[in-house]
Amino acid sequence: MRFGFKTSPQNTTWQAMLDVWKAADDIELFESGWNFDHFYPIFSDSTGPCLEGWSTLTALAQATSRIRVGVLVTGMPYRHPAVLANMAATVDIISNGRLELGLGAGWNQEEADAYGLDLGSSLTERFDRFDEGVEMIISLLTNETTDFSGTHFTLTGARCEPKPIQRPHPPICIGGTGTKRTIPAAARFAQHWNHPGGSVDDWLKARDVLWAECERIGRNPAEITTSIHLLADAAEPGKTAEQAAAFAEAGLDLGIVYVPPPHSPAVLEAHAVVLEPLLG
Repeated sequence: MRFGFKTSPQNTTWQAMLDVWKAADDIELFESGWNFDHFYPIFSDSTGPCLEGWSTLTALAQATSRIRVGVLVTGMPYRHPAVLANMAATVDIISNGRLELGLGAGWNQEEADAYGLDLGSSLTERFDRFDEGVEMIISLLTNETTDFSGTHFTLTGARCEPKPIQRPHPPICIGGTGTKRTIPAAARFAQHWNHPGGSVDDWLKARDVLWAECERIGRNPAEITTSIHLLADAAEPGKTAEQAAAFAEAGLDLGIVYVPPPHSPAVLEAHAVVLEPLLG
């Protein structure tokens, strides 16, 4: 099992996040660092502070040199896919080829309503937009020009220059557990599928859906890294290690240690010690 970490930019400070990421860059166990893409804090007081995900990721990429960096995951409705493709190419260049491109269909109705963002009139429309958006982003990052005529988006001779360092494009990570649209999209487009969290049995059931979908479309599931969030426990890091061991035994590729605020390098360092025996 391999390991990454995540610090959501909510209910925290820039300096606290920066300190954690700088420390993580020197901890060999952690191969990647992640944040999230929301404008309001989630699963807490939504009136609290929340730094913007891609802005913080760009700065954190500059502050580090080894770990791979990504937003887990970017809400597709928040930005036009062509704009997001340009953002991704730029961050890949700034990070010297370390970007992991996390993508999701979006779900937070509260912040969408507050900002006048359209999540779609139905889940079908939302996921239709998502599929079109992913296809456009891959083409823009890969090809010299892109023509696209979809139900929701149109591109005409569109360019995205300069191209990212990683070719044909940075790895795509699709997050979610929906069996009808999200997991099939991961099977079709992704190099990395993230299960947000749950029990080992929940993860195995979703992974089996992914594998079945890969078989249906003729793709080798081994091409797709599987990951899940592991909640850090500042008081008892051993609990996180126990959870990680169970997922490792089930065949998970990547455990992403979710460090809640208050963010502190000491919490990450303590978890690195107890997780080290599981690295492999």
